[in-house]
Amino acid sequence: MPKQYLARLNLSLAMILVGSSVVAGRIMVEELPVYLASALRFALALAILLPMLNAREGGLPSLCRRTWLKLAVQSLCGSFLFTVFLLHGLTLTGPASAGIITSTTPACMGLIAWLFLRDRPSRRVLLGICLSVAGVLVINLVGTAGPGGANPVVGNLLVLAAVLFESLFLLIRKTVPEPLSPLAAATVISLFGLAWFLPMGVVEAARTDLAAISATGWLVIGYYGAFVTVLAYLFWFAGVTKVPPSTAGVFTAVMPVSALVLSALVLHEPVGWQQLTGCGCVLAGIVLISR
Repeated sequence: MPKQYLARLNLSLAMILVGSSVVAGRIMVEELPVYLASALRFALALAILLPMLNAREGGLPSLCRRTWLKLAVQSLCGSFLFTVFLLHGLTLTGPASAGIITSTTPACMGLIAWLFLRDRPSRRVLLGICLSVAGVLVINLVGTAGPGGANPVVGNLLVLAAVLFESLFLLIRKTVPEPLSPLAAATVISLFGLAWFLPMGVVEAARTDLAAISATGWLVIGYYGAFVTVLAYLFWFAGVTKVPPSTAGVFTAVMPVSALVLSALVLHEPVGWQQLTGCGCVLAGIVLISR
């Protein structure tokens, strides 16, 4: 498989897993506080990543101070702030409402890449972005009520902030000049993620009855750590360095499509012609940019 197509496959798989975090996060916040759940997630991820990195690459990479700082900021944006704002937002608004906001991720990434990375998208890429944004907007035009039938403005604003931080997280990797394998990048980001969440996680652990957490709650944490963190990071870092930022931005449109499908399967939300039309637009956008 050509490298460009393999990179696009990796980006798609990463966004499928990230999209599943909307559903998994909704289940998780019903049983565990945000910081404790996230600290456990990164602890599990590191239990998987560190032995793999040590066996394959001999340990953590040797990087300059500026690169460590960039990776720390990247983890702050994507591992910490994205998670905090998304999970808190999901306590106030439903997955469908969150999907409306996450549908702006391709446009947000394209704008940031254009303004700060000097990545001017071609007409074909721009059309792909427009199709993707249109598709995910159509997907979420119905069923936007939040918990209890409400649609709080605060919850939507929190998810919007999460989109901004996720866009920064996905693009900062492009600014790191030193060679860094996907495995090393995922491990370093997870180390910083645990550091960001650990202080408040310890505080919440002292206030939480861990025995009251159901088997489902622990399984969701395991899924978040092994799949949304380890696999999604590996897939994204393997693909993002091989394509322009504007191209990577298009593939973030897969995220709300994944959230839609899993919401229907797991949370039993209805799927109608609006959602199917939206999925078609997103797939058309991805095909267009992948040609």
